[in-house]
Amino acid sequence: MRLRTNLTTLFFIISITVFGQTVRKYSNEFMNIGVDAAALGMSSAVTSHTSDVNSGYWNPAGLLTLEDNQLALMHSSYFANIANYDYAAFAMPLDDRSAVGISLIRFAVDDILNTTQLIDDQGNINYDRISLFSTADYGLTFSYARALPVDGLNYGVNAKVIRRIIGDFASSWGFGLDFGIQFETNNNWKFGVMARDITTTFNAWSIDKAEFEKIQNAVEGQNQELPETTEITIPKLQIGVSKLIDFNYDYTLLTAVNLNVRFEENNDIISSSFASINPAFGFEFGYIDMVYLRGGVGNFQNELQIDNTHDLTFQPSFGVGFKYSGIQIDYAFTDIGDQSVALYSNVFSLKLDFSIFR
Repeated sequence: MRLRTNLTTLFFIISITVFGQTVRKYSNEFMNIGVDAAALGMSSAVTSHTSDVNSGYWNPAGLLTLEDNQLALMHSSYFANIANYDYAAFAMPLDDRSAVGISLIRFAVDDILNTTQLIDDQGNINYDRISLFSTADYGLTFSYARALPVDGLNYGVNAKVIRRIIGDFASSWGFGLDFGIQFETNNNWKFGVMARDITTTFNAWSIDKAEFEKIQNAVEGQNQELPETTEITIPKLQIGVSKLIDFNYDYTLLTAVNLNVRFEENNDIISSSFASINPAFGFEFGYIDMVYLRGGVGNFQNELQIDNTHDLTFQPSFGVGFKYSGIQIDYAFTDIGDQSVALYSNVFSLKLDFSIFR
């Protein structure tokens, strides 16, 4: 029974990542988790006002606000620390009208037990035949931003390279592009649009046929044929607006709204056969540009219950931050009170502005 459970678990990992590879609703979803605890504390409602090294992920147009080189690091864990999510980014201004950035995301489950060879050809159980493998997803993004002739209007482009590895069983390469714009008015209103995977990010899988033959009959009646070896990630659109309010020089309040659009029908609060829209709301209260308190709510879903009724769920977030002399440390807790089926996590991030070395 334990052997069958292990084999089923192993095959589930492979199937959920590789099978059904033509046009999938949720391909490369690890690239949609988000980065930077400050942004996650605001429920990711940052498309319009993102303005640091992390803009390479949220909206590359925001890189234009950089005054010096910046470095960012983040770590979070999921499934009781079974899966690790890590992020690193660097960005720098080229001149007063352009900037570049590079970032790397890794989402992985390491040291998975491979029990496919536990039983030898004579039917004997041999624990020495158990090995370990990892399943890891990598996203490498190159960002470029430039100011347009219209005052306050900037654009940015991302070129993404996706690498996904499932032990010795399968691996893939993928490529795609993002495009973003931001516009700021004279009275602190900001507007932003981020189009992800505008070229429909393409992944091509390479499957080890020899390894597949060893496990294709692990679950009787299932997984008898090689899966498709290509997948396409459909485009997504994020539209944001934000407003910064100053109070007596020492206090600031930033409010932001995002509309996250997928071009397919799902359980989002607004959904049709053409597109689904999921709003997100966030705020950041700042004191002397040093201490920050953040909150937000998003991921509104009409979840189907066991009695065929629908309940509206949402994902609240909370965060705090501290910045001093070019060093910023942020913390976010997502899905407070477990209000939705979405994963919750404690997220920590660090941002370093190279101006501290000057």
